[in-house]
Amino acid sequence: MLFVDRVKIFVQAGRGGNGCVSFRREKFVPRGGPDGGDGGRGGSVIVKADRSRKTLADYRLKQHFKAEKGGSGSGKRQKGKDGEDLVLLVPLGTIVMDENGNVLADLLEPGQEVVVARGGKGGRGNAHFANSVNQAPRFAEKGEPGEERWIVLEQKVLADVGLVGFPNSGKSTLLNRLTRARSKIANYPFTTLYPHLGILQRGDDSLVVADLPGLIEGAHTGKGLGDRFLRHIERCKVLLILVDLAFPTVSPFDDYRALINELRLYNPDLLKKEKVVVGNKIDLTEARERAEDFKILLAGEKVQTFLISGLTGEGLDDLVNYLFELVSRVKEEPVLPGKVKIRLESFKIRKREANRFEILGDKIRKMVEQVDWDNPEAVNYFFRRFERMGWKRELLKKGAKEGDIIIIGGREFIFKP
Repeated sequence: MLFVDRVKIFVQAGRGGNGCVSFRREKFVPRGGPDGGDGGRGGSVIVKADRSRKTLADYRLKQHFKAEKGGSGSGKRQKGKDGEDLVLLVPLGTIVMDENGNVLADLLEPGQEVVVARGGKGGRGNAHFANSVNQAPRFAEKGEPGEERWIVLEQKVLADVGLVGFPNSGKSTLLNRLTRARSKIANYPFTTLYPHLGILQRGDDSLVVADLPGLIEGAHTGKGLGDRFLRHIERCKVLLILVDLAFPTVSPFDDYRALINELRLYNPDLLKKEKVVVGNKIDLTEARERAEDFKILLAGEKVQTFLISGLTGEGLDDLVNYLFELVSRVKEEPVLPGKVKIRLESFKIRKREANRFEILGDKIRKMVEQVDWDNPEAVNYFFRRFERMGWKRELLKKGAKEGDIIIIGGREFIFKP
Protein backbone atom coordinates (compact mmCIF):
# COMPACT_ATOMS: atom_id res chain seq x y z
CA MET A 1 0.00 0.00 0.00
CA LEU A 2 1.37 3.42 -0.96
CA PHE A 3 2.01 5.57 2.12
CA VAL A 4 0.74 9.10 1.49
CA ASP A 5 0.93 11.51 4.43
CA ARG A 6 0.23 14.94 2.90
CA VAL A 7 -2.33 15.97 0.27
CA LYS A 8 -4.01 19.14 -0.93
CA ILE A 9 -7.66 18.85 -1.99
CA PHE A 10 -10.50 21.12 -3.10
CA VAL A 11 -13.79 20.82 -1.22
CA GLN A 12 -17.11 22.33 -2.28
CA ALA A 13 -20.28 22.22 -0.22
CA GLY A 14 -23.66 21.82 -1.88
CA ARG A 15 -25.74 24.79 -2.97
CA GLY A 16 -29.00 25.35 -1.16
CA GLY A 17 -32.22 24.48 -3.01
CA ASN A 18 -34.32 27.24 -4.61
CA GLY A 19 -37.42 28.55 -2.92
CA CYS A 20 -40.76 27.93 -4.67
CA VAL A 21 -43.29 30.38 -6.13
CA SER A 22 -46.70 28.83 -5.55
CA PHE A 23 -50.25 29.84 -4.62
CA ARG A 24 -52.80 27.80 -2.80
CA ARG A 25 -55.54 26.75 -5.19
CA GLU A 26 -58.24 24.60 -3.69
CA LYS A 27 -61.95 24.36 -4.18
CA PHE A 28 -63.90 26.59 -1.81
CA VAL A 29 -60.68 28.41 -0.79
CA PRO A 30 -60.71 31.67 -2.78
CA ARG A 31 -57.50 33.73 -2.81
CA GLY A 32 -55.62 31.07 -0.83
CA GLY A 33 -52.45 33.14 -0.93
CA PRO A 34 -48.79 32.22 -1.49
CA ASP A 35 -47.67 28.84 -0.18
CA GLY A 36 -44.26 28.28 -1.82
CA GLY A 37 -41.90 26.23 0.37
CA ASP A 38 -38.23 26.80 1.16
CA GLY A 39 -35.34 25.05 -0.53
CA GLY A 40 -33.33 22.47 1.39
CA ARG A 41 -29.89 23.18 2.82
CA GLY A 42 -26.92 22.02 0.75
CA GLY A 43 -24.74 19.23 2.09
CA SER A 44 -21.56 20.15 3.99
CA VAL A 45 -18.09 18.61 3.55
CA ILE A 46 -16.81 17.00 6.75
CA VAL A 47 -13.38 15.55 7.51
CA LYS A 48 -13.61 12.72 10.06
CA ALA A 49 -10.98 10.60 11.81
CA ASP A 50 -11.39 6.85 11.28
CA ARG A 51 -9.34 4.11 12.89
CA SER A 52 -9.49 1.88 9.81
CA ARG A 53 -7.69 4.41 7.60
CA LYS A 54 -3.91 4.12 7.58
CA THR A 55 -2.82 6.69 4.97
CA LEU A 56 -4.18 9.55 2.85
CA ALA A 57 -3.73 7.55 -0.36
CA ASP A 58 -7.45 7.89 -1.22
CA TYR A 59 -6.88 11.59 -1.86
CA ARG A 60 -3.72 11.35 -3.96
CA LEU A 61 -5.37 10.98 -7.36
CA LYS A 62 -8.82 12.45 -6.76
CA GLN A 63 -8.52 16.03 -5.53
CA HIS A 64 -11.99 17.58 -5.98
CA PHE A 65 -14.86 16.69 -3.66
CA LYS A 66 -18.38 18.11 -3.84
CA ALA A 67 -21.33 17.58 -1.50
CA GLU A 68 -24.93 17.16 -2.66
CA LYS A 69 -27.05 20.24 -3.34
CA GLY A 70 -30.35 20.87 -1.58
CA GLY A 71 -33.70 20.13 -3.21
CA SER A 72 -36.06 22.91 -4.33
CA GLY A 73 -39.14 23.78 -2.30
CA SER A 74 -42.63 23.07 -3.57
CA GLY A 75 -46.25 24.13 -3.04
CA LYS A 76 -48.17 23.73 0.22
CA ARG A 77 -45.11 25.14 2.03
CA GLN A 78 -43.19 21.91 1.48
CA LYS A 79 -39.49 22.26 2.18
CA GLY A 80 -36.97 20.78 -0.25
CA LYS A 81 -34.79 17.84 0.74
CA ASP A 82 -31.53 18.72 2.49
CA GLY A 83 -28.40 17.66 0.61
CA GLU A 84 -26.38 14.75 1.98
CA ASP A 85 -23.19 15.70 3.79
CA LEU A 86 -19.97 14.41 2.23
CA VAL A 87 -17.76 12.75 4.87
CA LEU A 88 -14.05 12.34 4.05
CA LEU A 89 -12.42 9.69 6.26
CA VAL A 90 -8.80 10.22 7.32
CA PRO A 91 -6.35 8.41 9.65
CA LEU A 92 -6.00 9.30 13.30
CA GLY A 93 -3.39 12.01 13.79
CA THR A 94 -4.41 14.01 10.71
CA ILE A 95 -4.08 17.78 10.90
CA VAL A 96 -6.50 19.77 8.75
CA MET A 97 -5.23 23.15 7.51
CA ASP A 98 -6.34 25.83 5.09
CA GLU A 99 -4.08 26.56 2.14
CA ASN A 100 -2.29 29.29 4.15
CA GLY A 101 -1.23 26.77 6.80
CA ASN A 102 -3.72 27.82 9.50
CA VAL A 103 -4.75 24.77 11.55
CA LEU A 104 -8.50 24.06 11.39
CA ALA A 105 -8.49 20.85 13.42
CA ASP A 106 -6.23 18.16 14.87
CA LEU A 107 -8.06 14.84 14.62
CA LEU A 108 -6.67 12.57 17.33
CA GLU A 109 -9.69 10.51 18.43
CA PRO A 110 -11.87 8.08 16.42
CA GLY A 111 -15.01 9.87 15.24
CA GLN A 112 -13.57 13.36 15.79
CA GLU A 113 -14.59 15.59 12.88
CA VAL A 114 -14.51 19.11 11.49
CA VAL A 115 -16.74 20.86 8.94
CA VAL A 116 -14.40 22.28 6.27
CA ALA A 117 -17.11 23.65 3.92
CA ARG A 118 -20.66 24.49 5.02
CA GLY A 119 -23.62 23.88 2.77
CA GLY A 120 -25.57 26.87 1.46
CA LYS A 121 -28.88 27.83 2.99
CA GLY A 122 -32.00 27.03 1.04
CA GLY A 123 -33.79 29.95 -0.64
CA ARG A 124 -37.04 31.16 0.92
CA GLY A 125 -40.31 30.44 -0.86
CA ASN A 126 -42.76 33.21 -1.75
CA ALA A 127 -44.84 32.46 1.36
CA HIS A 128 -42.14 34.34 3.33
CA PHE A 129 -42.55 37.61 1.45
CA ALA A 130 -46.30 38.19 1.78
CA ASN A 131 -47.23 41.32 3.71
CA SER A 132 -50.00 43.90 3.88
CA VAL A 133 -48.56 45.82 0.92
CA ASN A 134 -47.74 42.84 -1.31
CA GLN A 135 -50.15 40.02 -0.50
CA ALA A 136 -49.28 37.93 -3.57
CA PRO A 137 -45.49 38.01 -4.12
CA ARG A 138 -44.49 36.28 -7.33
CA PHE A 139 -40.83 35.71 -6.50
CA ALA A 140 -38.70 33.48 -4.28
CA GLU A 141 -35.03 33.32 -3.36
CA LYS A 142 -32.50 31.11 -5.04
CA GLY A 143 -30.42 28.82 -2.85
CA GLU A 144 -27.24 30.17 -1.30
CA PRO A 145 -24.01 28.75 -2.80
CA GLY A 146 -22.03 26.37 -0.61
CA GLU A 147 -18.59 27.25 0.71
CA GLU A 148 -15.58 26.09 -1.26
CA ARG A 149 -11.89 26.10 -0.45
CA TRP A 150 -8.56 24.31 -0.82
CA ILE A 151 -7.47 22.44 2.30
CA VAL A 152 -4.32 20.54 3.26
CA LEU A 153 -4.46 17.18 5.06
CA GLU A 154 -1.27 16.21 6.85
CA GLN A 155 -0.91 12.92 8.68
CA LYS A 156 1.48 12.57 11.60
CA VAL A 157 1.77 9.01 12.86
CA LEU A 158 0.47 8.61 16.43
CA ALA A 159 2.89 6.52 18.48
CA ASP A 160 4.07 6.32 22.07
CA VAL A 161 7.64 5.48 21.04
CA GLY A 162 9.33 6.52 17.82
CA LEU A 163 12.48 4.70 16.69
CA VAL A 164 15.00 7.24 15.39
CA GLY A 165 18.21 6.22 13.68
CA PHE A 166 20.27 6.06 10.53
CA PRO A 167 19.35 3.49 7.85
CA ASN A 168 20.62 -0.01 8.75
CA SER A 169 20.81 0.79 12.47
CA GLY A 170 18.42 -2.09 13.20
CA LYS A 171 15.13 -0.28 13.78
CA SER A 172 12.99 -2.79 11.86
CA THR A 173 14.68 -5.72 13.63
CA LEU A 174 14.05 -4.10 17.01
CA LEU A 175 10.41 -3.38 16.16
CA ASN A 176 9.85 -7.00 15.15
CA ARG A 177 11.50 -8.21 18.34
CA LEU A 178 9.50 -5.92 20.64
CA THR A 179 6.13 -6.27 18.92
CA ARG A 180 4.17 -8.50 16.59
CA ALA A 181 5.00 -6.32 13.61
CA ARG A 182 6.60 -8.03 10.65
CA SER A 183 8.68 -5.35 8.97
CA LYS A 184 10.78 -6.50 6.04
CA ILE A 185 14.43 -6.56 7.09
CA ALA A 186 17.73 -7.16 5.34
CA ASN A 187 21.09 -5.46 4.85
CA TYR A 188 19.54 -2.84 2.57
CA PRO A 189 21.57 0.23 1.51
CA PHE A 190 18.32 2.26 1.59
CA THR A 191 15.76 3.18 4.20
CA THR A 192 12.21 2.19 5.05
CA LEU A 193 9.93 4.39 2.95
CA TYR A 194 7.04 4.68 5.40
CA PRO A 195 6.36 4.13 9.11
CA HIS A 196 5.62 0.65 10.47
CA LEU A 197 3.62 0.37 13.69
CA GLY A 198 3.67 -2.39 16.29
CA ILE A 199 2.13 -2.99 19.72
CA LEU A 200 4.50 -3.58 22.63
CA GLN A 201 2.60 -5.62 25.22
CA ARG A 202 3.42 -5.98 28.94
CA GLY A 203 0.65 -7.68 30.88
CA ASP A 204 -2.50 -5.59 30.40
CA ASP A 205 -0.49 -2.53 29.34
CA SER A 206 0.57 -1.72 25.80
CA LEU A 207 2.54 0.87 23.85
CA VAL A 208 2.43 1.80 20.16
CA VAL A 209 5.94 1.70 18.68
CA ALA A 210 6.75 3.22 15.28
CA ASP A 211 9.67 2.30 13.06
CA LEU A 212 10.09 5.62 11.28
CA PRO A 213 11.95 6.06 7.97
CA GLY A 214 15.69 6.25 8.54
CA LEU A 215 17.16 9.68 9.14
CA ILE A 216 20.14 10.93 7.14
CA GLU A 217 22.30 14.01 7.59
CA GLY A 218 20.73 17.02 5.89
CA ALA A 219 17.17 15.72 6.37
CA HIS A 220 16.10 19.09 7.82
CA THR A 221 16.88 20.64 4.41
CA GLY A 222 14.84 18.01 2.56
CA LYS A 223 17.52 15.41 1.84
CA GLY A 224 16.26 11.84 1.66
CA LEU A 225 12.71 11.80 2.98
CA GLY A 226 13.51 15.07 4.76
CA ASP A 227 10.61 16.67 6.59
CA ARG A 228 8.35 13.71 5.68
CA PHE A 229 10.32 11.76 8.28
CA LEU A 230 10.73 14.56 10.79
CA ARG A 231 7.00 15.39 10.62
CA HIS A 232 6.14 12.03 12.20
CA ILE A 233 8.67 12.45 15.01
CA GLU A 234 6.68 15.47 16.24
CA ARG A 235 3.79 13.19 17.23
CA CYS A 236 5.77 10.59 19.23
CA LYS A 237 5.72 10.90 23.01
CA VAL A 238 9.18 9.36 23.50
CA LEU A 239 12.12 9.17 21.09
CA LEU A 240 14.24 6.03 21.12
CA ILE A 241 17.51 7.01 19.46
CA LEU A 242 19.05 3.84 18.06
CA VAL A 243 22.79 3.80 17.33
CA ASP A 244 24.61 1.05 15.43
CA LEU A 245 27.61 0.09 17.56
CA ALA A 246 28.93 -2.49 15.09
CA PHE A 247 28.95 -0.53 11.83
CA PRO A 248 28.68 3.20 12.67
CA THR A 249 28.78 5.86 9.98
CA VAL A 250 31.69 7.61 11.74
CA SER A 251 31.73 6.54 15.37
CA PRO A 252 28.74 5.61 17.60
CA PHE A 253 28.94 8.88 19.56
CA ASP A 254 29.38 10.99 16.41
CA ASP A 255 26.34 9.25 14.91
CA TYR A 256 24.35 10.09 18.05
CA ARG A 257 25.38 13.76 17.87
CA ALA A 258 24.53 13.90 14.16
CA LEU A 259 21.01 12.57 14.85
CA ILE A 260 20.48 15.07 17.66
CA ASN A 261 21.71 17.89 15.42
CA GLU A 262 19.20 17.02 12.66
CA LEU A 263 16.36 17.11 15.18
CA ARG A 264 17.54 20.46 16.52
CA LEU A 265 17.88 22.03 13.07
CA TYR A 266 14.38 20.90 12.05
CA ASN A 267 12.60 21.91 15.25
CA PRO A 268 14.39 22.70 18.54
CA ASP A 269 11.26 21.69 20.47
CA LEU A 270 11.92 18.06 19.49
CA LEU A 271 14.85 18.05 21.92
CA LYS A 272 12.41 18.76 24.76
CA LYS A 273 10.82 15.35 24.24
CA GLU A 274 11.75 12.49 26.54
CA LYS A 275 14.58 10.49 24.98
CA VAL A 276 16.38 7.22 25.54
CA VAL A 277 19.60 6.23 23.74
CA VAL A 278 20.06 2.61 22.74
CA GLY A 279 23.29 1.09 21.45
CA ASN A 280 22.43 -1.86 19.19
CA LYS A 281 24.08 -5.06 17.89
CA ILE A 282 26.11 -5.93 21.00
CA ASP A 283 25.88 -9.56 19.90
CA LEU A 284 28.75 -8.65 17.54
CA THR A 285 32.36 -8.40 18.74
CA GLU A 286 32.91 -4.97 17.14
CA ALA A 287 29.93 -3.57 19.02
CA ARG A 288 31.01 -4.93 22.41
CA GLU A 289 34.42 -3.33 21.97
CA ARG A 290 32.82 0.09 21.40
CA ALA A 291 30.02 -0.22 23.99
CA GLU A 292 31.78 0.99 27.13
CA ASP A 293 33.42 3.99 25.44
CA PHE A 294 30.02 4.88 24.01
CA LYS A 295 28.41 4.87 27.48
CA ILE A 296 31.24 6.94 28.95
CA LEU A 297 30.91 9.61 26.24
CA LEU A 298 27.14 9.72 26.78
CA ALA A 299 27.51 10.23 30.54
CA GLY A 300 27.52 14.00 30.07
CA GLU A 301 24.36 14.00 27.94
CA LYS A 302 22.02 13.36 30.91
CA VAL A 303 20.06 10.74 28.99
CA GLN A 304 19.34 7.12 29.92
CA THR A 305 21.41 4.64 27.88
CA PHE A 306 20.86 0.94 27.16
CA LEU A 307 22.98 -1.62 25.33
CA ILE A 308 20.96 -4.25 23.48
CA SER A 309 20.84 -6.74 20.65
CA GLY A 310 17.69 -6.45 18.58
CA LEU A 311 18.57 -9.79 16.99
CA THR A 312 19.06 -11.94 20.12
CA GLY A 313 16.97 -9.94 22.60
CA GLU A 314 19.84 -9.25 25.01
CA GLY A 315 19.14 -6.25 27.27
CA LEU A 316 15.54 -5.78 26.06
CA ASP A 317 13.77 -6.50 29.37
CA ASP A 318 15.31 -3.49 31.13
CA LEU A 319 14.64 -1.30 28.07
CA VAL A 320 10.97 -2.33 27.89
CA ASN A 321 10.38 -1.63 31.59
CA TYR A 322 11.97 1.79 31.27
CA LEU A 323 9.88 2.66 28.19
CA PHE A 324 6.62 1.90 29.99
CA GLU A 325 7.71 4.04 32.94
CA LEU A 326 8.82 6.91 30.68
CA VAL A 327 5.69 6.98 28.48
CA SER A 328 3.42 6.99 31.56
CA ARG A 329 4.93 10.35 32.55
CA VAL A 330 4.33 12.03 29.19
CA LYS A 331 1.10 13.73 28.17
CA GLU A 332 0.55 14.25 24.45
CA GLU A 333 -0.46 17.80 23.57
CA PRO A 334 -2.68 18.27 20.49
CA VAL A 335 -1.94 20.85 17.83
CA LEU A 336 -4.36 23.65 18.66
CA PRO A 337 -6.37 25.34 15.91
CA GLY A 338 -5.07 28.79 15.07
CA LYS A 339 -7.20 31.79 15.94
CA VAL A 340 -8.12 32.89 12.45
CA LYS A 341 -10.63 35.71 12.54
CA ILE A 342 -12.96 35.70 9.56
CA ARG A 343 -14.99 38.87 9.30
CA LEU A 344 -17.69 38.97 6.67
CA GLU A 345 -17.97 42.55 5.44
CA SER A 346 -21.46 43.72 4.53
CA PHE A 347 -20.08 45.58 1.51
CA LYS A 348 -17.34 47.90 0.37
CA ILE A 349 -17.22 50.33 -2.52
CA ARG A 350 -14.36 50.60 -4.98
CA LYS A 351 -14.13 53.44 -7.49
CA ARG A 352 -12.92 51.93 -10.74
CA GLU A 353 -13.14 54.93 -13.09
CA ALA A 354 -14.44 58.48 -12.99
CA ASN A 355 -18.07 57.40 -13.25
CA ARG A 356 -17.94 53.69 -12.40
CA PHE A 357 -18.23 52.21 -8.91
CA GLU A 358 -18.17 48.54 -7.89
CA ILE A 359 -19.86 47.25 -4.73
CA LEU A 360 -18.06 44.24 -3.21
CA GLY A 361 -18.26 42.14 -0.05
CA ASP A 362 -19.04 38.62 1.14
CA LYS A 363 -22.54 39.41 2.39
CA ILE A 364 -23.58 41.30 -0.73
CA ARG A 365 -22.10 38.52 -2.89
CA LYS A 366 -24.34 35.96 -1.20
CA MET A 367 -27.37 38.22 -1.55
CA VAL A 368 -26.69 38.74 -5.25
CA GLU A 369 -26.38 35.02 -5.92
CA GLN A 370 -29.82 34.39 -4.40
CA VAL A 371 -31.63 36.88 -6.65
CA ASP A 372 -33.67 35.79 -9.68
CA TRP A 373 -32.55 38.66 -11.92
CA ASP A 374 -35.16 37.78 -14.54
CA ASN A 375 -37.94 38.52 -12.07
CA PRO A 376 -38.59 42.30 -11.58
CA GLU A 377 -40.28 41.70 -8.21
CA ALA A 378 -37.22 39.80 -6.94
CA VAL A 379 -34.88 42.56 -8.17
CA ASN A 380 -36.96 45.27 -6.45
CA TYR A 381 -36.97 43.28 -3.21
CA PHE A 382 -33.19 42.91 -3.39
CA PHE A 383 -32.66 46.68 -3.76
CA ARG A 384 -35.08 47.51 -0.95
CA ARG A 385 -33.22 45.11 1.31
CA PHE A 386 -29.84 46.39 0.15
CA GLU A 387 -30.87 50.02 0.63
CA ARG A 388 -31.41 49.38 4.34
CA MET A 389 -27.69 48.55 4.55
CA GLY A 390 -26.85 52.15 3.60
CA TRP A 391 -25.23 51.63 0.21
CA LYS A 392 -26.65 54.84 -1.32
CA ARG A 393 -25.28 56.96 1.49
CA GLU A 394 -21.83 55.40 1.10
CA LEU A 395 -21.87 55.91 -2.68
CA LEU A 396 -22.66 59.60 -2.25
CA LYS A 397 -19.74 59.87 0.21
CA LYS A 398 -17.47 58.37 -2.46
CA GLY A 399 -18.60 61.05 -4.92
CA ALA A 400 -21.13 59.09 -6.99
CA LYS A 401 -23.59 61.19 -9.01
CA GLU A 402 -26.82 60.47 -10.79
CA GLY A 403 -26.18 58.63 -14.03
CA ASP A 404 -22.97 56.93 -12.84
CA ILE A 405 -22.56 53.19 -13.44
CA ILE A 406 -22.84 50.94 -10.37
CA ILE A 407 -21.53 47.36 -10.68
CA ILE A 408 -23.05 44.76 -8.33
CA GLY A 409 -22.22 41.10 -8.76
CA GLY A 410 -20.97 41.64 -12.31
CA ARG A 411 -24.19 43.46 -13.32
CA GLU A 412 -24.32 47.12 -14.23
CA PHE A 413 -26.98 49.58 -13.03
CA ILE A 414 -27.52 53.33 -13.42
CA PHE A 415 -27.35 55.24 -10.14
CA LYS A 416 -30.43 57.28 -9.33
CA PRO A 417 -30.11 58.66 -5.79
